[in-house]
Amino acid sequence: MAPEESAGNVRLLRSFERRFLAARPLCSFPWQSLEEKLKESPDSEVLREILQKTVKHPVCAQHPPSVKYTRCFLSVLIRKHEAVHTEPSDELYEALAKILAAEESTQCHRSYLLPSGTPLTLSESTAIVSHGTTGLVTWDAALYLAEWAIENPAAFTHRTVLELGSGAGLTGLAICKMCHPKVYIFSDYHNRVLEQLRGNVLLNGLSLEPDVTSDPERPLVMVAQLDWEVATVSQLSAFQPDTVIAADVLYCPEVILSLVGVLQRLAACCRDRAPDVYVAFTMRNPETSQLFTTELGQARIRWEVVPPHEQKLFPYEEHSETSILKLTL
Repeated sequence: MAPEESAGNVRLLRSFERRFLAARPLCSFPWQSLEEKLKESPDSEVLREILQKTVKHPVCAQHPPSVKYTRCFLSVLIRKHEAVHTEPSDELYEALAKILAAEESTQCHRSYLLPSGTPLTLSESTAIVSHGTTGLVTWDAALYLAEWAIENPAAFTHRTVLELGSGAGLTGLAICKMCHPKVYIFSDYHNRVLEQLRGNVLLNGLSLEPDVTSDPERPLVMVAQLDWEVATVSQLSAFQPDTVIAADVLYCPEVILSLVGVLQRLAACCRDRAPDVYVAFTMRNPETSQLFTTELGQARIRWEVVPPHEQKLFPYEEHSETSILKLTL
């Protein structure tokens, strides 16, 4: 195999692996590249390799994506195979038969590979809206902020970090794994989100109990219930954060007003040492982001756009406009 062809195979397999583990939409997979590979090769070796990187991946064996997602993925893979090869693939059909016998669940797993190759796995809801909240799934701005954090660890290393609206926990877990904070405080207000969040912290080998014998490089991790509407200056001052982050929390006017209010109270309790604040969001409605910057101005909170980072580590919608604002309280 020529070096160029070998490198192309590695990129193709890597793309399938990252997207499948994270259960990204099937339309985002490089199907055209796969079709070209299948036409070039008379055997099914590339399909066997894709199976090993997806459905039969060691991470999926322990923490599988949803049954429905896996079934749909295998169905597409079989169609691609049948369009080129006359002989059926026993491995593909065996994998499909196994997943057809599996039980559906309202929970699934999504996994993301860190630069070290270590998987970061989250238990999430199979529905975008569940239990009256959207906080049980990972949104693209959380992935974008996690990438920026990994590329800019100095903003978090040996610092106390407070995350507002942690949701499923992706950003915070990536920071805890890669940026060496001293203390990391996940927070949210919804009881079901907090329950899932605690489970995800434990799922990734972090402890919620202080342990004097633990590795000093591992952060002290806490999960706090924090309602922005009623959080007091006294409650917020107990956190003493050096860095405050939030991702994908600008989804309606009421939430924006609550967020600006809690930022004002954070400023009031940290006058001597105002924390660095980073808010990541995906531009879905220009009026919503405009409202946020307008409210920041009225609250006398300065803001600037953070330059985009270089590395694309996680699979998410590449065409969406996602930004990070740095706020000065």
